Amino acid sequence: MAERSTAAVDVADNSDDKSLTAQADQSTADGVAKNREQDTDNDEAQGSGGTERPEKASPPELHSGHKLARRYRLEECVTRLDGFSSWRAVDEKLRRAVGVHVLPADHARARSVLAAARSSALLGDPRFVQVLDAVEENDLVYVVHEWLPDATEMTALLAAAPLEPHDAYQMVSQISAAMAAAHREGLAHLRLNPNAVLRTSTGQWRIRGLAVNAALRGISSDSPQRTDTEAIGALLYAALTQRWPYENDAYGLSGLPKDIGLIAPDQVRAGVHRGLSELAMRALANDGATASRAEAPCTTPEDLVKAIGEMPRIRPPEPAFTAPPEYQRTTYQQGTYGRPAPHPGTTQPVPTPLPPLQTRTGKALKWAVSALLIAALGLGSWQLADALMDRGKSDDTQPTQTTNGNDDNGDKNKPAKPITVQGAQEYVAEGSPQAAGDVPKTYDGDNSTFWRTKRYNEGPKLAPYKPGVGIVYDLGSPQEISAASIGLRYPGDHTTVHLYATDSLSPSAPVNAAQQIGTATTSGTSLTVKASKTIKTQYVLLWVTDVPMAPQDDFSSAGYKQAITDVTFTG
Repeated sequence: MAERSTAAVDVADNSDDKSLTAQADQSTADGVAKNREQDTDNDEAQGSGGTERPEKASPPELHSGHKLARRYRLEECVTRLDGFSSWRAVDEKLRRAVGVHVLPADHARARSVLAAARSSALLGDPRFVQVLDAVEENDLVYVVHEWLPDATEMTALLAAAPLEPHDAYQMVSQISAAMAAAHREGLAHLRLNPNAVLRTSTGQWRIRGLAVNAALRGISSDSPQRTDTEAIGALLYAALTQRWPYENDAYGLSGLPKDIGLIAPDQVRAGVHRGLSELAMRALANDGATASRAEAPCTTPEDLVKAIGEMPRIRPPEPAFTAPPEYQRTTYQQGTYGRPAPHPGTTQPVPTPLPPLQTRTGKALKWAVSALLIAALGLGSWQLADALMDRGKSDDTQPTQTTNGNDDNGDKNKPAKPITVQGAQEYVAEGSPQAAGDVPKTYDGDNSTFWRTKRYNEGPKLAPYKPGVGIVYDLGSPQEISAASIGLRYPGDHTTVHLYATDSLSPSAPVNAAQQIGTATTSGTSLTVKASKTIKTQYVLLWVTDVPMAPQDDFSSAGYKQAITDVTFTG
């Protein structure tokens, strides 16, 4: 007999009938990183409680399309780790996307995962991603939870920039209040990190993986309230500084410099809100580290809620409205249209009409003006007729002129034409190459392939690690370059690209001695470099000197890096 929880099984369908797989692709699973390396590194980076070593339990042999309880169809495996796996799935009964954690029933943590899931489901707090089902069936234990396609991980938000003071204030207020409510019910998170915090499209902050994430990884703590409070402090610290408050890099963020200890956020980054900086330090108070003012550290989420309540409320920035251009009235408007509306209770003055020209002088003036107009019209007509007759004579006597299709105006209006790249080679100014074998992928016409740089710890400027990285393109013959369109893999602040004319695929002169064609900077995933002057060359060096902060991927961990997907030259 299958053992099912009664909590949150029959959940009303609040999604539409659109493709749930497409919706699910826009989100990530509940508290699970997208690759194993990041997930295992994060426990050490956060300093959570100890992790039990799981007994040897082979993961269930599941595959895409497999159904659980003839209802939950597995779509994509997000994580396979320590004997359990996490999936993006579809609830075919309610026609919506869900997430599923699956592990063998004989796994060392199976009992604790079921207990944690059922306790979390009974909480029913909308500030947490809800557990919908917790089941033991056919030698499997699986936990089904909500999937939020409109939510964005805090990891992705911080990859772009630190949060604004109001956003950081809202985040720490909502997360602290939610965790205080959970601890009042005897529930702890113990893995509260940027992967477990989401911001919805309406600006609400939600927490996923309450109790379940820690149970899946065998994490426990002798002081769970202190552990979760310190985790909230780390979230606020990262939101204010875009740095992780420990020496190890984690969640796409750089750690603090070694051997300097924990320093306040307003000493890491200029312009940080002083009150929020002190609040983060009070939550992170550990081994004697306190805020700059000797205030008591916060050791529970309830303490954080009280401390936030004592702070002056941080209001959102005033929206910037562009004033419409002032309405210009003309002399043709004789009615009320376009005039300002009268205030209630006031009498609108009626304009006095101009007196008509009824006197003898007025009549004489009208006749004089009429005579002048008639004379002017006659003179103009005579001059126009004379000009037309002279032009006719000129057309009979002068030879016909033809327009040369290759005149100057034709050159100026000539449309830009694409230039075919005949070959390319990575240019290495110093040190080792980046990805020399991937250079042809930048002009193969496929946006899914790319040439990438290595990961750097500081940026956006690559110096002093390297003066720059780049590729020399062979255009087959000397060509006039008007522009280059460049596709980039990673957005962010910022990417700078320069184009230089060189003498070969392996330039003999250094970059600073080459003739520059143009330069441009972007924070997006596409860039157009326009030529500042006309230069004719066969070889063009695409030289990258600045790259943005990008998150962890299949090739490297988070850091300053960039990849070029497609390059097109026009002449």
